[in-house]
Amino acid sequence: MREEYDFSKGTRGAIVPTPAGKTRITIRLDSDIVEWFRNQVERRGGGNYQTMINDALGDYITSDRETLEQTIRRVLEEMSGKALHSSGMTIPNYETAVNKGLSNHPMGNLDAFALTSVRPEFNYHHQL
Repeated sequence: MREEYDFSKGTRGAIVPTPAGKTRITIRLDSDIVEWFRNQVERRGGGNYQTMINDALGDYITSDRETLEQTIRRVLEEMSGKALHSSGMTIPNYETAVNKGLSNHPMGNLDAFALTSVRPEFNYHHQL
């Protein structure tokens, strides 16, 4: 090793220039996220974990996924359907009302609904 090095002709910046269409940034990610991507690269026998992260982000923003409102509606419908089924209750006009396009109410798009059961004490009728 030399005692002195001459850096007078050195330049600042990245050793490898950033390709067109790419932006060099610094980002802080959770260690377990980075480790997961590194493990994926190792499992696949090579590659670049940063490219995998870029591809995952690209897939996420271009995917045709449901909105938060759609997700909440779907989950509530699934949960209420299971609860109604297990209790023996039904909403007889739900699909009819939805299919007729009664879409101005946030609670299932109904003008009116009724929960009916074989047990009269559980019957519930509501006009919206």
